[in-house]
Amino acid sequence: MSKSISDVAAAPGRVWADPLPLARRLIQRPSITPTDAGALDVMQEGLEALGFDCRRMPFDDVDNLYARLGTASPCFMFAGHTDVVPAGDEAGWTRPPFAAEEEDGVLWGRGAADMKGALAAMVAAVQRFLDAKGQPQGSIAFLITGDEEGWAINGTRKVLEALDAEGITFDHCLVGEPTNPHEMGEVIKSGRRGSLNGRITVNGRQGHVAYPERAENPIPPLLDLLNRLQARELDQGHPPFQPSNLEIISVDVGNEATNVIPASAEARFNIRFNIKHKGAELAQWIENEAAKIDLYFDGTIDLDLRISGEAFLTPAGEFTTLIQDAAEAETRRRPALSTGGGTSDARFIQAYGPVAEFGLVGATMHQVDERVDIADIECLTAIYTRILERYFEDTPA
Repeated sequence: MSKSISDVAAAPGRVWADPLPLARRLIQRPSITPTDAGALDVMQEGLEALGFDCRRMPFDDVDNLYARLGTASPCFMFAGHTDVVPAGDEAGWTRPPFAAEEEDGVLWGRGAADMKGALAAMVAAVQRFLDAKGQPQGSIAFLITGDEEGWAINGTRKVLEALDAEGITFDHCLVGEPTNPHEMGEVIKSGRRGSLNGRITVNGRQGHVAYPERAENPIPPLLDLLNRLQARELDQGHPPFQPSNLEIISVDVGNEATNVIPASAEARFNIRFNIKHKGAELAQWIENEAAKIDLYFDGTIDLDLRISGEAFLTPAGEFTTLIQDAAEAETRRRPALSTGGGTSDARFIQAYGPVAEFGLVGATMHQVDERVDIADIECLTAIYTRILERYFEDTPA
């Protein structure tokens, strides 16, 4: 008879079944993106101890880890990142950001919530699952990057491309981003809006303000283009997504003189778009609007448009229900499916298979005094363990 999960969690000597020591070790590695600082070594040590075949996959200045236990299908993959955002002014922290101190049931440190606590919960969950159930009828994989908080160019995206070229696939993926706003069991991210970053540089001709006929002021055409972009209602939402929105985040001229028409002006903006749009279609619209300005402006308009991710949705179904059921069993709260918030590496994973996100409470992520309740890490471990049990009992469609 197989042991129960509660028996395994309480059993003495289960080094990897307790997520807290591993979470502390990860936090103590100052892996500020894209620096690894040995964080992937810590993950590899834990996974190799559980029998995983581990493979480091560096691209340029970023290191990544792919690990797999077994080769058969179905393959359930955990995904996440060891890199963290900078701590900022460490003098503002109540406790040192990389000391991983514990006090009154709270674990403090950069990455505690986003997302080293979740990584530790994943490893502990696998340990508990293996001890209770043995090798799965299928395989378990980990894709861990050091490039999620940065440019996200040399991390998950390139690892997936390389694995796909080798014919290495997965069936379902769970990303451990901190999805819960206040308490465990509130939210599962089943989709994300896409993101397009734009930079407009208008180049005119500098001159004296008293002789405008001798100059070509770049500011009016820049403002005209921005007004054209903002005048369009992209959509009114597309359930379960909120409306797409374009936000101007910077307008810069750098002109301190009072009598000089500047030579150039620049603006930056971001569009968060739902599945009614594709990034390329939005980029083409922006280029078309800029071409209209070119008809009357005796200068140049340069566009730098970068699509950092397309909108996607994992439809509600057996996979999302499996995660909801596991979370509800541990928290007595059924998490809602959400597509809100920013972007994550799920935007790359979705191109290769179904993906959802569920992790810790993210109230303090990226903040001074980032921290997480230790009980929440244990709760997440129990949820992940239930997910693995149910997944390999009855693989979702």
